[in-house]
Amino acid sequence: MNIRSREIELPSYAKLVCVLLSLVIIVYGLHELQGLLIPLVFAILFSVLLFPLVQRLENWGVPRILAIILCLVLALGALTALFWGVSVQISSFSEVIPQFVKRGSEYIDSIQTFADEQLNIDRKRQVSEIKKYLNQALAEGGTILTTTLLATTSIVTNLFLVLLFAFFFLLYRDFFRSFFYKAFDDTRRSKIDDVMSGIYEVVKDYLAGLVLVILIIGTLMTVGLLILGVDYAVFFGFFGACLVLIPYFGISMGSLLPAAYTLVTQDNPLKALGVIGVFLFVQTLEGNFITPYIVGSKVSINPLAAIVVLILWENIWGLPGLILALPMTAIIKVIFDSVDALKPYGFVIGEAEKPRPPIKNLQELADQLPKRAMKVGKVEEKN
Repeated sequence: MNIRSREIELPSYAKLVCVLLSLVIIVYGLHELQGLLIPLVFAILFSVLLFPLVQRLENWGVPRILAIILCLVLALGALTALFWGVSVQISSFSEVIPQFVKRGSEYIDSIQTFADEQLNIDRKRQVSEIKKYLNQALAEGGTILTTTLLATTSIVTNLFLVLLFAFFFLLYRDFFRSFFYKAFDDTRRSKIDDVMSGIYEVVKDYLAGLVLVILIIGTLMTVGLLILGVDYAVFFGFFGACLVLIPYFGISMGSLLPAAYTLVTQDNPLKALGVIGVFLFVQTLEGNFITPYIVGSKVSINPLAAIVVLILWENIWGLPGLILALPMTAIIKVIFDSVDALKPYGFVIGEAEKPRPPIKNLQELADQLPKRAMKVGKVEEKN
């Protein structure tokens, strides 16, 4: 007796319910496992960044383990040097702290005078309110200190996990490739290789483009701050440039610190507004020209999808989600574009095709027909 297995065709509403339930489970799992998944994703990106150097050392005859260790030590040294430079800049602020406090006291005094004269709020009431808020702050000081210590410990732990995961990703990369061959044994190996190569190229180009964007933005903002005569222009410029990792409003956030510093130390509101203007101008260039042409062409995600995934990942993983949203979405798009059933979703994430210009005459139509016929032939051959 032959029993033929048949696929059960679910109604449309049942499919929709299954999809929604799957999304809920996935989002819940991502949120609950963020302590593991966030370092894991950062390690993948870090591995992609180090892979060309590791491969170069291996081609020179260096054993794989030694090559990976050398690259990790080099990267860790670069990060240490970066943090040391930042700490030196921050410690140099101690020279202007007395002036900062003095100016801040003057501004507070002027605000109190304004409140007393214009809003009829006497100084005794103001002082009592300030004391109340200070007492609340002191009461919460222990909690804030504990939270800060926990956050610092978490950063150190996550950094260790990222380095550890990156080491094993680079060491066992052939093993993982074999795993994908076995997991998708019904798929041609060439197609699996194409997907993995596509993911690698997207991530590599995104990271390289991001570094270039940070250098360009940091240079532009440093030049603008130097023209305005702002102290520590290099530090403030590249500090704001690094905040480009937080898309859309990171650079604007970076303008607050140098603007406040300029206002307090130089007592020049116009110059402080000029600082904000420089940051906003550079952000306009970054959002409309720099990032779209350097990074956007590599990631190929349309603005609507980018905004949606940024909000989604921020709600799931917080600040790390904002940083990882675009590269993870780019990886997902590569996978979607490689699976026939998921191609529509990859299409809706990607950049919209520009409409063809209208054909003006018969000669132009005759010129375009062979090209369009070749394009249709390629699509049919691919299918």
